[in-house]
Formats: sequence, C-alpha cells, structure tokens
Amino acid sequence: MKPIQLADVQGLINQFARQDIYIHLETTNGAYASHFNENFFSAGAYIRNAKVNYEHGKIVGDGPFRVGLKLEIGWIYAEGLTHYEQEDEGRLLMAGHGADGKLAVALEISPTPFK
Repeated sequence: MKPIQLADVQGLINQFARQDIYIHLETTNGAYASHFNENFFSAGAYIRNAKVNYEHGKIVGDGPFRVGLKLEIGWIYAEGLTHYEQEDEGRLLMAGHGADGKLAVALEISPTPFK
C-alpha cells in the first residue's frame, strides 16, 4: 500500500459511483489485545460484502483522511485513512494505520464480493 494521494483516490472512488458494489468496512482500537489490560475499553465494527450503490463519494482532509459514500438513504463513512491500493481485481483498498503501524480502520470497495 502507498500513502493516500487525494486526487488519485478521489478518481478511484468516482469510478465505483452509481453501480452495485461490495463494501468491506472494519475498525478496531485493539480488540485483540484487550486481554492485556482489563481496564482498556475495546470497540470495533465490521461489515463485509454489503451490496450498495452510492450516488457519489468524497475523500477529504489533510491526512489522515475521511471517506464518505452517499447512499440513497444515508451514508457510509470511514475516518483515519492513511494508505491505499488498487488491486488487479479492480478493488480499491484503503486503510488507516496508527503510529505503531497497526491497522485501525479499513474501507474496501469491490465490483465483486470479497471471499
């Protein structure tokens, strides 16, 4: 993955607008490590293969970045994104890594379901 370039990622987001696509969205603040400190509050969210069709999408910020996808009835939103990659399968992968390099958030857009 490479650091997000705003114009490049915006162009990729635009390519998926107004068509049926699949979303993977995941957040974590260390859920797998919470057993090391019983006072640590762990939270996360995960959704995979949500089939959606967004009207338009927008990436904003100075880094880390925020991406919003406007649906007919609401929004999909991810904050803290730092890196991206376009896979050979046509998928757009975006991730946010903390100062320690660990994954904090992932937003992925695909024309086909994730396996």
